[in-house]
Amino acid sequence: MTLLVEVKHALGAFRLDAAFASDGGVTALFGRSGSGKSSLVRIIAGLTRPDQGQVKFDGQLLVDSKAGIFVPAHKRRFGCVFQNARLFPHLNVRQNLVYGRWFAPKAARSDNFDRVIALLGIEALLERSPAKLSGGERQRVAIGRALLSSPRLLLMDEPLAALDDARKAEIIPYLERLRHETNIPIIYVSHSVAEVARLADRVVLLRDGHVEAVGTPSEVLRGSPLSSVAERREAGSVLTGTFAGIDPAHGLATIRLSGSEIVVPNAEVTVGKTVRLHIPARDVMVATQRPEGLSALNILEGRVADISVGIDGMANVGIDCSGDLVLARITALSVERLSLVLGKPVFAVIKTVALESR
Repeated sequence: MTLLVEVKHALGAFRLDAAFASDGGVTALFGRSGSGKSSLVRIIAGLTRPDQGQVKFDGQLLVDSKAGIFVPAHKRRFGCVFQNARLFPHLNVRQNLVYGRWFAPKAARSDNFDRVIALLGIEALLERSPAKLSGGERQRVAIGRALLSSPRLLLMDEPLAALDDARKAEIIPYLERLRHETNIPIIYVSHSVAEVARLADRVVLLRDGHVEAVGTPSEVLRGSPLSSVAERREAGSVLTGTFAGIDPAHGLATIRLSGSEIVVPNAEVTVGKTVRLHIPARDVMVATQRPEGLSALNILEGRVADISVGIDGMANVGIDCSGDLVLARITALSVERLSLVLGKPVFAVIKTVALESR
């Protein structure tokens, strides 16, 4: 599956001029509010007809402004999930889910109702009305309805933006399962670094209607392409490792990286499984000597690989820890006091690690 997008569109004073390609998995359209993410996903969905350009999916032209081609939304067979679950209030959960199947051609319908219910953990909700669901439960039902339409592509436009932190923590594991256990390509719109780091295989960074950077989460989210204060504050490292074992007495799992190891708490993962680690740069300290007497469990030895000083008095310091690049966000004054230069031996003291199984 390949999605090719190259479009131009005017929305009042805003100009969208963006191009990118997706080859499956989860592609995140990432950027601050007003960068053009939702406008772009509406064009992909067929809800907006662009002024110029092309959209091609799996070899089929969906939009071609020069040839006058525009396939309407209901013929594209794309599933959509928005910030608001948009469930029918007069139907219970089961009826909302079954409604999604009407949008799938008979030949494409599969008997996957029970599988989708199990995937999203909504067995106990089937007879409830939407009014009696939490925000996270409503979003899971909305995702289930989209999946039961047998979509060729799933478009998720800020699906967690309207949820509080507790509801986000509730639903993200289900999104991870969705990525692992289905072959449906996903376009995921978000302005959250943490969400994108956990879910995306590829990131398209948008700014002011233009594509600023494209790459893996590790490449895009490490800080250099991020310009807003909020984005830089959320920047961090995305590392891939292997689950090596667990210390049952303390509930700590060891993750083997390229040339070092990290321990994380409360990990329920099979030995040998590939995992992804998200380490926020703000939760990494830099020391020029190995520190002692700290509560931090992970202290990695490395060398300074990059220093980027911003205008806000902060600096991003990239530390090469035996092939794994860990990003630390510290003050420019700390850079001076520690006499940090490229190649200098240092220790990355990691306070927080977020783990998700791959």
